[in-house]
Amino acid sequence: YGGVLIQSAATARGLLAAPREVGVLHGDLHHGNVLDGGPRGWLAIDPKRLLGERTFDFANIFCNPDLETATAPGRLARQAAVVAAAAGLERERLLRWVLAYAGLSAAWTLGDGDHPEIALAVAEIAAAALGAGTDQHERH
Repeated sequence: YGGVLIQSAATARGLLAAPREVGVLHGDLHHGNVLDGGPRGWLAIDPKRLLGERTFDFANIFCNPDLETATAPGRLARQAAVVAAAAGLERERLLRWVLAYAGLSAAWTLGDGDHPEIALAVAEIAAAALGAGTDQHERH
């Protein structure tokens, strides 16, 4: 797995060396941790209480689908555009955080003795999007 994990680690080091918009983060924001609270509105549950760059909090969203969804042509590009626009984030920086987080997720999965196909696929798609300057080179 060396290539994409090395790239993920290098990307993470660069992002962590120059953080932007640092604040309190949820730390585990994904579809399973956001609930419809009815009159109270949306509720984010199971926070990990981290301090870091705001954009980091959105990276996990990209690593939570199944493999078929994660690798659907154009999916990452569409999701990155929607998340960046809705949250007021730079799309390229978001993709860098996705690459970094997907590498971390793959390492955790490997450490648990499981198969990291989803995280590796997301990392590869994000890396390709960043390398191409567009999201047109996603895995098909």
